[in-house]
Amino acid sequence: MKKLFFAVLALLILCNWQTKKSMDKSSGQELSFYKWAQTPPMGWNSWDCYGPTVVEAEVKANADYMAKNLKEFGWQYIVIDIRWYVENDKSGGYNQTDPKYVIDEYGRYLPAMNRFPSSANGKGFKPIADYIQSKGLKFGIHMMRGIPLIAVNRNTPILGTNIKAQDIYTPEGQCRWLKDNYTVDSKKEGAQAYYNSLFQLYASWGLDFVKVDDLAGHLPEIEMVRKAIDNCGRPIVLSISPGPAKLDQAEFLKKNANMWRTVGDFWDNWPQLKPQFTVCANWAPHTGAGHFPDADMLPLGKIGIRAERGAPRMTGFNRDEQYSVMSLFAIFRSPLMFGGNLPDNDEFTLSLLTNKEVLNVNQHSINNKQLFRNVDLIAWTADDPETGDKFLALFNATDSPGTAEISVDFLQIGLKGTHLVTDLWSGKKLGSISNRFSAKINRHGAGLYRIH
Repeated sequence: MKKLFFAVLALLILCNWQTKKSMDKSSGQELSFYKWAQTPPMGWNSWDCYGPTVVEAEVKANADYMAKNLKEFGWQYIVIDIRWYVENDKSGGYNQTDPKYVIDEYGRYLPAMNRFPSSANGKGFKPIADYIQSKGLKFGIHMMRGIPLIAVNRNTPILGTNIKAQDIYTPEGQCRWLKDNYTVDSKKEGAQAYYNSLFQLYASWGLDFVKVDDLAGHLPEIEMVRKAIDNCGRPIVLSISPGPAKLDQAEFLKKNANMWRTVGDFWDNWPQLKPQFTVCANWAPHTGAGHFPDADMLPLGKIGIRAERGAPRMTGFNRDEQYSVMSLFAIFRSPLMFGGNLPDNDEFTLSLLTNKEVLNVNQHSINNKQLFRNVDLIAWTADDPETGDKFLALFNATDSPGTAEISVDFLQIGLKGTHLVTDLWSGKKLGSISNRFSAKINRHGAGLYRIH
């Protein structure tokens, strides 16, 4: 009996050890959704180039490009952003004067058929999802928190219940910048059923990723979305937008989402990039497998085509600033959602997205943190869990012209003696360096290195 007892005890200890990382210590519930985004999601989102106006042909063109040029480097999500359910939206903002919404009999938005013709005959986004997934990619959409005003006005029924739209809504907490929806009151009967009905529909389309907007800070609705995804029978990555999320809610967010925005909308200018260094440093301790603070999209390449903000343009970041964006997002381990129209990429933009060593830092490094900040000269470090090598990122965030020399003593990163250093952006071996590494970094620029 003793042998049997100890065998059972050993088995229980082993099972507990294997599941410990995916357990919510406060509730004991397994956080299975962590398995759906073990590394930061990488993909394309239509927002920066098309705002609320993207159409089916443009989505497919970006999927085609990704499958041909980026999939082998780990890029996989194709995400249709905001207001895919409005037939007559516009660039440079939103049509809130006379929007023509498309909803079903249960108060759920459907794709506008004039923009997404394959959605005809009740097919929804399934044909587009099938097309994207046939290329080995994954499909995502944007949604707004809450229930449509038009559903409340029509008092549509909630699928599978005797409850109606007017029974679950509240005008309190309505989104300030887009008046499509009302808040769903989590305390009212039928509230969870409505969110469940949404994700039943999305699961039937084959959804892999959802970006839920105006959700940051609305904890009851975050919990309802989480439950609805868990009950829909399909693994769907949950991205919470827009932000900034609150640091004191980090543990809650980690237990309910795969990624959450740490800032408002991030666009292609230095005044918005510079604060990212502080924000990322604050959030870095909360990055982990299955849950990633999100520094927002990469406004690179050709953006502004019919966007909510700005005219058609190649990104306003110069090349040094683009290296800074990619280096910071890599070593912070932010999700990478590219905002430019992929078919318009030039060679330089493509090179940013296909550097295997840089992407490896983003996908697989650990112990990521800001090492120091001397005014606006910044160093970050991380570890390679496979080799024990160190990654080092150096940033010159000063506004003074010219270059600045940034030095790191090997003792600061737990090393001694002589080590080989490789420049990850150029691929150059910089030789064996003893005790201290220094590099001259351009204004607003960055360097990213492996120390062997």
